[in-house]
Amino acid sequence: MAYSFELVNTSQQIDAFHQLPFRIYKNYPQWAPPFRSEIESIFDRDENVFFDKGECERFLVKEGKEVVGRFAVMNTPKRDRVLEPTMGGMGFIEMREDPKIAEAIINFAADWHQERGYSAMRGPINFGENDLYWGLLVENYDAPPIYGMFYHPPYYKEFLEQAGAEKLDDHWSYKRSFDQPIPDRMKRITNRIEARSDVTLRSLDKKNIHRDAEYIRQIYNEAWSQQDITEREMEFTELTQDTVEAMIKKLKPVLIPESVLIAFVDGEPASFIVCVPDLNELSKETGGKLRWWHYPKLLWFKRRARHLRTLVYGTRPQYRKIGLEALTFTRGIQFTKKAAPALEYLEGAWVSESNWLMQRSLEALGCSHHKTHRTYKWEF
Repeated sequence: MAYSFELVNTSQQIDAFHQLPFRIYKNYPQWAPPFRSEIESIFDRDENVFFDKGECERFLVKEGKEVVGRFAVMNTPKRDRVLEPTMGGMGFIEMREDPKIAEAIINFAADWHQERGYSAMRGPINFGENDLYWGLLVENYDAPPIYGMFYHPPYYKEFLEQAGAEKLDDHWSYKRSFDQPIPDRMKRITNRIEARSDVTLRSLDKKNIHRDAEYIRQIYNEAWSQQDITEREMEFTELTQDTVEAMIKKLKPVLIPESVLIAFVDGEPASFIVCVPDLNELSKETGGKLRWWHYPKLLWFKRRARHLRTLVYGTRPQYRKIGLEALTFTRGIQFTKKAAPALEYLEGAWVSESNWLMQRSLEALGCSHHKTHRTYKWEF
């Protein structure tokens, strides 16, 4: 039977989009659903600023009346042009264990892009920044997904590669137990930097969270627009005040202040790290929904969370290579463990395979390569 494709518009189609993974992953106990509201915000024109820059549509794949797959296609022309060749995107793919579904999805997505003048696409990606919901899990199917990262069955990799996928790049996740001692070398570096009279470090001030968020935004925009690895600057998108305000609204109830650190040099914001409790632990309990009666769970969650994710970090170019990264990472581990003793491990997600500087820094802290998420490309 041929597959049909339905553009997701109605509430019934949106429900089907979210219900399909529950059927696919019923025999995968590691899987946890992302919060439905968070995924919906990506496809909301009023909430996602990327709709001002491009186009995104999502589809259901049906065999007769049964939904057997889903995916989204997207483009942001200005940003896509920095890639060689220019590439649109495909993401949020889920499918029944049938290689013909993967082939049908890729063919449909290729046609969609060709109609818009593209000759290539990449995926899985998000219609937004690449720190959340980006890449296909291709290594370590035995561990649960950390917040903002998808879990996928092993057959996804096989089927997509059969459908012409070529590796574009890999991003690694690093793991570190909170019970693991800080290496002596990192202690010495941290103590030396902390002893400098011009360096100060503090945790997030929730009473002045908007001021601190602006410090973080400024550091981030300088740090990630001027990277030591030039090719990683190409896709940088400036973090706007609106985006930061949305992040505050979403994460404020669960943030552990001691896991959000800002370092200053001569009073100037210089370096930061932001870590968040693994919200997938909570979404697994609530089936990916967040109703009003779940809010007590949300408020108490940070005290019982077992996993922590490093969400974002950065250092202004003029303050690099003096040890601020060691300071924020080391003290972040120590302060967070004291504030939230139930935590078992930290997962630092989304480290490019080409970012050897960050790899060395994490390995020096005692972190180990834990998972790999791959982005593929298709040319047509």
